[in-house]
This record gives sequence, C-alpha cells and structure tokens, in this order.
Amino acid sequence: MITVKPVRAFNDNYIWLLQRAGDPRCVVVDPGDATPVLLALAEQGLELSTILLTHHHGDHTGGVRELLSHGPVPVYGPAGESIPEVTQPLREGDTVSLPELDLELGVFDVPGHTAGHIAYYGGGMLFCGDTLFAGGCGRLFEGTPAQMYQSLEKLASLPEDTRVYCAHEYTLANLRFALKVDPDNRRLQDRVSEVETLRAADECTLPSTIGEERQTNPFLRSGDSSVKQHAESWAGERFTDPVEVFAAVRAWKDAG
Repeated sequence: MITVKPVRAFNDNYIWLLQRAGDPRCVVVDPGDATPVLLALAEQGLELSTILLTHHHGDHTGGVRELLSHGPVPVYGPAGESIPEVTQPLREGDTVSLPELDLELGVFDVPGHTAGHIAYYGGGMLFCGDTLFAGGCGRLFEGTPAQMYQSLEKLASLPEDTRVYCAHEYTLANLRFALKVDPDNRRLQDRVSEVETLRAADECTLPSTIGEERQTNPFLRSGDSSVKQHAESWAGERFTDPVEVFAAVRAWKDAG
C-alpha cells in the first residue's frame, strides 16, 4: 500500500511525499522548499530516497540542493530543461523504477506551462506539476496553446479513476472561473459546493481524478458546445477548432 501525503509549502504549493507501508524510505515530488520536507521526514521517521521533478520553476526545485546536502539521492527531472541537480534526465517513454515503493512510473512530455515539463504516471497516480490542475491548467509561460491543449488531451486519455496530484491548491478559484465558462454544468455546480466545504475547513482538495476533470474542467472540455459558446461570447468571435476554444478560455482566465 502506497500512501501519498501533501506537504504544504509557500502560500499554496503541495510537495508530494510517497511511502510504502512498513518501509521508512520515501519519494518526494517537486520539493520547492526543503524546510517542510525535512520537518515531515523527522516527524514521521522517514528517509528520503528519491526526488522527482516535473519542471524547472523555483517553487518546484528550490529545496533540492538543501535536501541533497543531507545525503545524495537520485534526482529525476526533465531532460529538456536546465536543472543542475538532476542526475536522471527523462523524456517521454522513459520509465522510473522506484523499488522502495515497488512502483514504476512512466513519463510523459507535457509542454505548455514550460517548454520541457514532464509528468509521471503509474499505479493509478498522475503527478503532473503545473500542467493539469484540479479544475484548471497552468499558465502558458513558455509553450503555445496548441502544445498545452495536446498535453492536456494526453493526460485526459488516462483511465477515469487515475488520481491527479497537481502541485497547487488552486481548486476553488479554478472552479469558480469554470462556472463562468460552463454555467449549466450540474456536476460542476456540485463540485464547487464540495470544494467550498473542504476549503472552509482548510483541507486539501486533492487528489482529483481524470474522470472528475473530464466532467468539470473547462480546459479539458474545449469540444463541448456550451464551453465553445461561452468562449465565443467572451472573445466576440467564432471558433472552428478546439485549440481556438482552449486558447480563448485560457486568455479569459488570464484576464481575471
């Protein structure tokens, strides 16, 4: 049995800590800050064995150097990005073997948020950094709308029960925006209420599932007629391609 626990960092980051029952070794995903990770390891009597990175932004990589100062461990990360601490560069089709978890993770290239962003999938879990969020997706800092659309389509094709571990607590804001784009979506309306309850208690809203995202995330619903209609109304133009719809929804979200 693998447990996945969130370690909170900064204002809204989640660093994911994976451990197999009975084994003190653990894997950490996107440690932007070493301090809360070291505290969690000490409190739970765990030993860091592997670091997984999804992309180069500092709030995902900033704690790596300090963690390594406590003992060397393999650091997996995107081959297409410059992260000095990475010892095992990865591209789509590569596999990460984690014997401490008895788990293998496949690697996807998911450019859009950054040019070389990767995601890890295995054991019914997806660690997708800032590509797919619960109810949203990452900003396009280095990629194009077409790249991000294709990346999201790749992740949306995973099994519906895949658990989605993204890296930020953006869910409520994302879903409130989603209601503007897809206001008649009853499942989305219910999800907003559920998430409001969780956040009122300061609880984590993750993981989501791919099935949930397909139903309620407007960035995975560019082919839906309601999403298209509302995107066209906001943009003041007609769209003939789902990438155009996606680009308009992303611009709408960026505009606040």
